[in-house]
Amino acid sequence: MPQIDKSKAEDPFKDAPSAAKPAPAEKAAVTAPPPRKPPLAATPRPVLKMPELSAAQELTRQQREMMLATSGPRKAAAAKPKAAQSERPAEVDFSQVHWGYSGLGAPENWAKLPGNALCGNGKRQSPIDIRGGIRVDLEPIKFDYRPTQFRITDNGHTVQIDVAEGNTITVMGRSWQLVQLHFHRPSEERVSGKSYEMSMHLVHRDYANNLAVIAVLMERGPEHPVIQTLWNHLPLDTGLSVEPPNVAIDLMKLLPERRDYYTYMGSLTTPPCTENVLWMVFKEPILVSPEQIGIFARLYPNNARPVQPANDRLIKESR
Repeated sequence: MPQIDKSKAEDPFKDAPSAAKPAPAEKAAVTAPPPRKPPLAATPRPVLKMPELSAAQELTRQQREMMLATSGPRKAAAAKPKAAQSERPAEVDFSQVHWGYSGLGAPENWAKLPGNALCGNGKRQSPIDIRGGIRVDLEPIKFDYRPTQFRITDNGHTVQIDVAEGNTITVMGRSWQLVQLHFHRPSEERVSGKSYEMSMHLVHRDYANNLAVIAVLMERGPEHPVIQTLWNHLPLDTGLSVEPPNVAIDLMKLLPERRDYYTYMGSLTTPPCTENVLWMVFKEPILVSPEQIGIFARLYPNNARPVQPANDRLIKESR
């Protein structure tokens, strides 16, 4: 039998080539696995272990894909409110604004105009929605009106009729002289929420300079002869006046036949909104034609102050 080399039996790899030494080319071709790239640790770049490097490479790829997926157009950022972008806008200067019924001079701004604070903080402002009055035996208004010549003016707010002296009323034990009358469209007064086509205000003053205004409501109907006389002499432009010679109007014909009325304490319905004005509003309207209403509406389609809070004022009405 052949001799057994015990040394090799004890250490079969004793004389095998060192793992550090490369195997012969021809044997490596048979036994060695396919060649791999040298580990990154051999490069001068920062040393990373292979698992960490793979994770880093994979994360970078995912981020790159995310960037590609979200690289489309983005929504514009919401604009910041103007108040946050800039300081508060400068307040409007009302010192040179003239009162009216629209624009900066509209009724909601009257109190901001110089000298007209009462239009905003007064407690007895007019007009009001007349309702909830107590029914009592009111003193009849005694009229001493007579045919009179007149001056008619388009004053930029309404058509105003100035009359000669000597036309008076007597009520509450005092005598009041008629100063002027003018018109509003629609009626400034409301009665239980109802508004009328127009209203006429007859403004009176007593010896102590107190004011009393009689409001005559106007509704559609046949042509009114006195109103037609006034419209016949309308001035051709704002600010102009006409005093027709040898023409007189009968003021009594501007009043309704039945003269029951409402009464309360209020104010002028135009700046400076002076209070402590005695108001008497006839219950029965007078009738004017649609054409006559249309003539005034062409000049002043809306020259009515909105109704004001009643503030629990006492209202009386004829029963």
